[in-house]
Amino acid sequence: MKMLFDFFPVLLFFAAYKFYDIYVATAVLIAASAVQTFTHRIISGKFEKTHVITLVLILLFGGATLLLHDEVFIKWKPSVINWLFGMVFIGSHFIGDKTIIERMMGANIKLPVIVWSRLNMAWAGFFTFLGFLNLYVAFTFDTDTWVNFKLFGLLGLTLAFVIAQSFYLVRYMPAEKTADEE
Repeated sequence: MKMLFDFFPVLLFFAAYKFYDIYVATAVLIAASAVQTFTHRIISGKFEKTHVITLVLILLFGGATLLLHDEVFIKWKPSVINWLFGMVFIGSHFIGDKTIIERMMGANIKLPVIVWSRLNMAWAGFFTFLGFLNLYVAFTFDTDTWVNFKLFGLLGLTLAFVIAQSFYLVRYMPAEKTADEE
């Protein structure tokens, strides 16, 4: 359910683009991101950092798109967000005792420090790659292709990365005891 909630603005952006145009879709994205951010605040009692960062960037890039009537600004937004996330993952190697990936997942699984470090850098590299890939698609192909890529391509690549990460992590998971071993 959380994943659907997190993709709510992107899904509405996609639908608005398909029925109208990039400018209506951008306005819908701004409104949906605001609703998402404040709904999470009302339900949980706190703001989620990723929602706030995304909302601020959508307000900046989406606002510029609407104000200047130029879609190039909204096309930059996914790259900037991905690069910021990549920098946060890299920065977490130098700030604090744990990498950000360990802070997010450490309560659920136990891994050696070097594995947390590798996993963290893999996410940093993945976000950086997505940022550059978004720009390639945005400025090599038409807007229709970019909008489809933004929803299906980025989501598909993220799911594939998570599955690949699972295969990497499984060898570090403790084996379950059978009834004979207990």
